[in-house]
Amino acid sequence: MPGIEIRTSPTHAMRERQEAIEAAILHPRAARSVESRGRDESEPACPVRTEFQRDRDRVLHSKAFRRLKHKTQVFIAPEGDHYRTRLTHTLEVAQISRTVARALGLNEDLVEAIGLGHDLGHTPFGDAGEHVLDELCQPGGFRHNEQSLRVAQTLELMNLTWEVRDGIFHHTSSGTPTTLEGQIVKICDSVAYLNHDLEDAVRAGILREDELPPFIPRVFGPEKGDRIATIIRDLVTTSSADYEFIRMSEALHEPFLELRAFVVKRVYTGSRARVEEDKAMEVVARLYRHFCQDRAGLEAGLGRAIPAEETPRAAADYISGMTDRSAMALYQRLFLPTF
Repeated sequence: MPGIEIRTSPTHAMRERQEAIEAAILHPRAARSVESRGRDESEPACPVRTEFQRDRDRVLHSKAFRRLKHKTQVFIAPEGDHYRTRLTHTLEVAQISRTVARALGLNEDLVEAIGLGHDLGHTPFGDAGEHVLDELCQPGGFRHNEQSLRVAQTLELMNLTWEVRDGIFHHTSSGTPTTLEGQIVKICDSVAYLNHDLEDAVRAGILREDELPPFIPRVFGPEKGDRIATIIRDLVTTSSADYEFIRMSEALHEPFLELRAFVVKRVYTGSRARVEEDKAMEVVARLYRHFCQDRAGLEAGLGRAIPAEETPRAAADYISGMTDRSAMALYQRLFLPTF
């Protein structure tokens, strides 16, 4: 590329070429991999990939990432092939985030690593499972953003860069990510789940298209793709004015909050999307209480020794790492009679 100096060391030329491209084409406020604050444990540089590319690959190849395909997004045990799971939600977040990052000249590899890793610690049965563990895991509670970071750093030893860890931890309401890339993922997480959960609710018959408030098609567009495109354009236009924060315009922010309130009321609270929620919560609660008392069984499940004082934390690790179907199978084996 014109104006880019490429060093040609046969060992590191591929990585250095990527770093040179980042230096040349990314916005001054972008996070550059060569300027990363680093990892908890230092490692030799990869000859092929930048630091953020390595993090993306570590998340993508992790066991926790693979388990997301069998974890609930909103609909517990839906009858149909096209409802979102925690994995498809994660992929949509990463895709929308990359689109915004590319348009703003920010680091796509960083947003992809954060987007793919942001829900690694989510429980089975979606928010219902998280709510139960948050009540039972005292003191301190349970929050999936904290668990996602724990999965990456402690349980699967990914040794991620500081920027990816910061984005994963702060993707919920617990503060603002330091990098603009992390801020993109934080907003695009909401953009993704509000729009795809609304679409799934219509597919499930919980809502009809004609029940949507008129402001939704008027402001955002009639279809899911239209709505996401409208928000992306607004995010890019507004944020590019000063690159201080990733944000929506005032004109779109209020309708977006109204959209969220509508989805919370009609989909997340008391609808048929939650019809199995009480049963799912009982599964998580009983398994957690059981393994807080059965340390030998917990050690067998985790495949490692557990100090007595760490049993409650390890039980949360074990239960939160399960898929919906593995939690159900274990519950059936432990607590239901066989005939």
